[in-house]
Amino acid sequence: MSSPVEQPSTSAMAQPIDPQWYRQVLGQYPTGVCVVTARDAKAEPVAMVVGSFTSVSLDPPLVAFFPDRGSSSWAKLRDCAHFCVNILGADQEPICRKLASKNPDKFAGIAHRMSDRGNPVVDGVVAWIECERHSVTDAGDHEMVMGRVLELDIAAAGLPLLFFQGGYGRFAPASIGVEQGGGLTASRLRDVDRARSEMEPLAESLKARCIATVRVADELIVAASAGQARRGGTATLVGQRLPFAPPTGSVFAAWLSAGDSDRWLQSRSVVDRNGAAAALQAVRRRGFSVGLLNEAQRAFSERLSALAEGSAHHADLEDLLDALAYDPLELTPENYQAVRVISAPVFDSDGQVALALTLHDFPKPEGTGGVTAYIEQVVGAAERVTKRLGGRIPDNA
Repeated sequence: MSSPVEQPSTSAMAQPIDPQWYRQVLGQYPTGVCVVTARDAKAEPVAMVVGSFTSVSLDPPLVAFFPDRGSSSWAKLRDCAHFCVNILGADQEPICRKLASKNPDKFAGIAHRMSDRGNPVVDGVVAWIECERHSVTDAGDHEMVMGRVLELDIAAAGLPLLFFQGGYGRFAPASIGVEQGGGLTASRLRDVDRARSEMEPLAESLKARCIATVRVADELIVAASAGQARRGGTATLVGQRLPFAPPTGSVFAAWLSAGDSDRWLQSRSVVDRNGAAAALQAVRRRGFSVGLLNEAQRAFSERLSALAEGSAHHADLEDLLDALAYDPLELTPENYQAVRVISAPVFDSDGQVALALTLHDFPKPEGTGGVTAYIEQVVGAAERVTKRLGGRIPDNA
């Protein structure tokens, strides 16, 4: 009788997992968004946004969440004997952003009450679960915190806030139509969904962030995002609205009719309107738009992140627009080195710009060839999305 074939051990078969690939694969699974609240030793309210909350046991009633060991918010919560898990509603993204920020007074302006045990319960949450700390155990670069449920309630019947593929959203059962508020029609959202298969690998391969932007009247709306911030930022730009006015939005304006492009040029007080018109022609001829690094661009990026976190206002961006450097008439070696934003149009069946793919937060390119490779990949991704939409790329001349 032949002897059984010896199987390799599990440890021998295991291969190292690439962290970026791990994030991308696990990002296909949507998670609920909760805020864990408590009061610290000084009786000050503390909060931590988590996407890892789960039920554990019915008897006894146990729940758990998994904070990052290095989280400053977890450091404030770790020694609290009791805590409350607030399940955020789909309309509470601004509250989520504020409580996830590093603002020293996170609860300022956030309506809440104190439970009988002294834990903050945020107004308008879908449900809340109050617990006593049961155990804290090692879980790799995180910790597993289990809580024994003491009291819980459904606070407001509604849909929960979800996090999926780098953006916030809500659950939409088949019996509920797609939400089309703010000019985002179902067809536009379907177009954006078709772009995701290009956005994710583009952001991953270039270690950058990629957003899909649509134009609605005189605004540009960030409809989707892919990739992780390289500098440790957590804010997503999804849902942010920017003015469709010079110099932003040239990737849309370059393919408008002459009358509509003139109206875009006149929508703000442009210092050099002839120069801006020439820049539009350059964008159409090249097939892409670029933004260059300068002090205004740095400040604009910082304020945009603050806006996404709820700590700034749209008016804070207005004074920077005139100083932004977009679409130089000549792409010199110096200009190539300064490129920090790349946008390419996606066209519909009428040859109109349906949406734009924009790459940003990418590593500084090495020489002219480095940024040229970035541009080619963004333009190539946009062309493939155009094909997927059944679109038509018009003559750029």
